[in-house]
Amino acid sequence: MLLKVLLLFLLLTGSWSAPQRTCAPEEQLFGRCNNYVFEEKPKCTEMNLGYCTDLEYSRTIFPNILGHRTRVEAESGAEYLLLSVIHGLLNGECSPEIRLVGCSVLASPCQNNRMIKPCRSSCEALRKDCSHAFDAIEMAWPYFLDCDRFFASDQEGCFDPLAGLRARQELALSSLSPEEPSTIIQFTYTSNAQMYNLLRRTAAKCSHISHVYSIGRSNEGRDLLVIEFSNNPGKHELLEPEIKLVGNMHGNEVLGRQLLIYLAQYLCSEYILGNQRIQTLINTTRIHILASMNPDGYELAASEVEDNSDPELSNHEGHLLNGWTNGRTNAQNIDLNRNFPDLTSVYYRNRRSRHYRTDHIPIPDAYWFGKVAPETYAVMKWIRSLPFVQSASLHGGELVISYPFDFSRHPHEERIFSPTPDEQIFKQLARTYADAHATMSNNDTDRCGASFFRTRGIINGALWYSFAGGMSDFNYLHTNCFEITVELGCDKFPSEVELYPEWKNNKESLLSFMESVHRGVKGVVRDVDGNGIKGATISVRGIRKDVTTAEDGDYWRLLNPGTHILTATAKGFSRVTKRVHIPHNMNKAGRVDFVLDKVPVEPDIDDHFFPTEDTWDRFDPYNQFERVSEPGLGGEEIERQEKPWWWNYFSQSGITPPNWLLRHV
Repeated sequence: MLLKVLLLFLLLTGSWSAPQRTCAPEEQLFGRCNNYVFEEKPKCTEMNLGYCTDLEYSRTIFPNILGHRTRVEAESGAEYLLLSVIHGLLNGECSPEIRLVGCSVLASPCQNNRMIKPCRSSCEALRKDCSHAFDAIEMAWPYFLDCDRFFASDQEGCFDPLAGLRARQELALSSLSPEEPSTIIQFTYTSNAQMYNLLRRTAAKCSHISHVYSIGRSNEGRDLLVIEFSNNPGKHELLEPEIKLVGNMHGNEVLGRQLLIYLAQYLCSEYILGNQRIQTLINTTRIHILASMNPDGYELAASEVEDNSDPELSNHEGHLLNGWTNGRTNAQNIDLNRNFPDLTSVYYRNRRSRHYRTDHIPIPDAYWFGKVAPETYAVMKWIRSLPFVQSASLHGGELVISYPFDFSRHPHEERIFSPTPDEQIFKQLARTYADAHATMSNNDTDRCGASFFRTRGIINGALWYSFAGGMSDFNYLHTNCFEITVELGCDKFPSEVELYPEWKNNKESLLSFMESVHRGVKGVVRDVDGNGIKGATISVRGIRKDVTTAEDGDYWRLLNPGTHILTATAKGFSRVTKRVHIPHNMNKAGRVDFVLDKVPVEPDIDDHFFPTEDTWDRFDPYNQFERVSEPGLGGEEIERQEKPWWWNYFSQSGITPPNWLLRHV
């Protein structure tokens, strides 16, 4: 009874306050919460946070979830400042979604002097869609958007801060005319940072069919970022062919880079919109897009374009002043398309002897004593790690498709027809791209100095001009992959107004080329127990180029229509031969499986001459080029690290620096 009287006295005199919230020391240190005392009961007040005035409610409550006692205290905090600059920091991504959800935490709606928390489901959806944007600028996810800490479930009664925005977006979409393009792409140039951001954003938007991964870093430390499209991203599926598209190998040849960025956006958007052609392509093919193989060279080329566009410079010609060399090489001044192992010379030396392989030629050890660019090294590892069937490398400087061999079969003849054993397949791949292009195969098209009117826009590489160490020859002679080189036009760095017309010129070619991987035959080589045989060879009579099976025994062999004799062999197994007919009207690869019996392994004289699998696997045998990851840094070393570029937004504002935005904390 005495206790009740005491409590009643404290309430009547107003001397009782809300209990103190105790913060852990590390939370106070990083500004994640404050030790405070409520001097008065929380109550509803008018919503007057300047940057949150467009919320769906007009009354909020203080103290808020984060412990800010007044509007002034909330507006002077790092959380509010972050919401005010987030649009610029993230280059417009995830705005105003993050701002609206953040405002719902700083100024939650109030009803009957009771706070209504924002919905946890909204927070989780936001983090799924937007965390990649924070990764792109190396910023930690804001602590006040912790979905478990500051949000409530639907059962608890919560407020969806994005409901109004979604309703407005749906209304805007419903008002679009059906004649307008369904996929909207901004046909502008993208910096390296914008490219990374856009590719990550695209992968997040289509996370069910896409993801991004890095194959390595450039000499100056920029990511070689690949975006993949597949109905099961991140995993090779049995009998699903893999294809790659590579752009910007030469840093100043930028049109291919932009086309591949647009292609990634197009594939994602059209798949979601229900485009059956795109859905079929992605559901049956694993597509890898490396938009920029040489981001360092692009950085140099783009900066010189900007300099030459300066109105104070006399006699400037904008993008044309970039010339044909600035930014072509990587930061080490290495031409990446001359930096691959010269396996073509090895092929020419040994092709007349049956005791030497003319495919899957191992990399000579001597190559590793030369200067190997980190970009070349990364791409070689990538090519060897996945069972690519088909590839295109996008360049600029002419309007033509060239195909291997790029290195002349006669050392003293720089322009001599030098076909591979798969000359007819390569011609068909080149024709597929050129014929679908708006002007490439037209004999009336103006070229850039060379003459391709007799071949309608395609040519054998060495017949055009010869060079060693090219990527296309390496693909063909070291792996199963057939790669063509696409020269997109005379201007290596076209003006921005040309980007949309060039997308229209090349879109159908890119799609047709990707679809063309579904030609020839495919199948699985198994033993009698049903286990796939890795590394079995599939040979075609009359074509001295074998392909090998992947991890689970599946293979793909590009072939033109006609009758072919296929043979499957593997060490320790029997040889099986099949006759296969591919009709002209066949629009998908035929299925040809093989079952091999185990047989005793007998010594063979060819074993002495043929490179073994172990020899092929010798990659960087002296471990000269593999980058060793740096050891983890201790706490004191972290504090001495240079702060990220966005740190100035906060350090100059007079507020406590928000250490909770540093990713390593």
